[in-house]
Amino acid sequence: MRAITVRDRAAGLAGLSLTEEPYPHAAENDVIVRVHAAAFTRGELDWPGTWADRAGRDRTPSVPGHELSGVVAELGYGTTGLTVGQRVFGMADWARNGTLAEYAAVEARNLAPLPADVDHIAAAALPISGLTAWQGLFDHGRLAAGQTVLIHGAAGSVGSIAVQLACEAGARVIGTGRARGRDTALGLGVDAFLDLQADPLDDAGQVDVVLDVIGGDVLDRSAALVRAGGTLVTIASPPTVQPRDGRAIFFVVEPDRARLADLARRLRDGRLRPIVGAVRTLSEAPSALAAAQRPPGKTIIRVTEGE
Repeated sequence: MRAITVRDRAAGLAGLSLTEEPYPHAAENDVIVRVHAAAFTRGELDWPGTWADRAGRDRTPSVPGHELSGVVAELGYGTTGLTVGQRVFGMADWARNGTLAEYAAVEARNLAPLPADVDHIAAAALPISGLTAWQGLFDHGRLAAGQTVLIHGAAGSVGSIAVQLACEAGARVIGTGRARGRDTALGLGVDAFLDLQADPLDDAGQVDVVLDVIGGDVLDRSAALVRAGGTLVTIASPPTVQPRDGRAIFFVVEPDRARLADLARRLRDGRLRPIVGAVRTLSEAPSALAAAQRPPGKTIIRVTEGE
C-alpha cells in the first residue's frame, strides 16, 4: 500500500515522503480501515510514540497521522461491534502506525460508526479535536450552563469545536487568538474575542473555566483569571502556575466511541462544523503538511476517492 512515512526525526516535516509499505496486520480486537480521509496534527513528530513503540523500540519508518474516516476492510480476531464494509471514523493509537496511508490498523474501541450522509472529509477533521474539546470542557472543566469559559485559540481546530459545544451548552464564551481569527470566532458564536497580541488578557475578567491549547506565558497568565472553584484545563503542558482557589488540569485526549458517535450526530444535524482548510491527495501530503504557510483550518488528506 502507499503511505506517508518519516524516518529521520531531525528532518522534521521535511522528512515526510510517499513510500510503499506492507499492508497492516490485524491484531486481536483490531480493525483494518481502508482510509478515505485522514488528518495530521502539527507537532506530532515531536511525540515519543511517533518514533518508538510502547516498549521503547524504534519503529521507523513510521506512518504519522492519528485521525481518519473510511470503511472497514477487515476484522481482527475477537473484534466485535463493527462489520466489514461499514463506514467508520476515529483515532489511531499514539504508538502505532497512523492514518496517512491507504490502510490503517486501529483498535476497534477507537472507532465509531459514521452515518451515510456525513462526508469523510468533515469526519476526518473531528476525532481528536472533537474529543479534546468535549473532554476539556465537560469531563475536566465541568462547564455548565450560565458559566463563563475562556477558550484560547478559538479559531483553531480544537478551539473552534470547543466554542460551538460551549455555546450550545448555554455558556458565555470568550475566545482568544490572533487577529486573523477574530471573524471566524465571532461567526462561531463567541460573546467576545481578545487578540492575544494586542489586547490585555485581563480584559477577560474572571471566568469559571479556561480551556488552553497554547501553553507558555498564556497558560501561566490564565491562572489568575480563574474564579474560586473554577478550573484551568490545558493540553499544552502541565501547568506551573495554579489558580488561587481553583484547579489546574493537564490531560491527553482519550478514545471514546460513544462520544464520537454523539459528535457524528451533531455533525450530521448541522449543530457542529469542523473548520477544514486545504484538502490534498496522499501524494501531495508531504509538501502540503511541510508548507511554511497553510490556509486556516485543518488540512485533510483525501486518500481514497468515492466509497
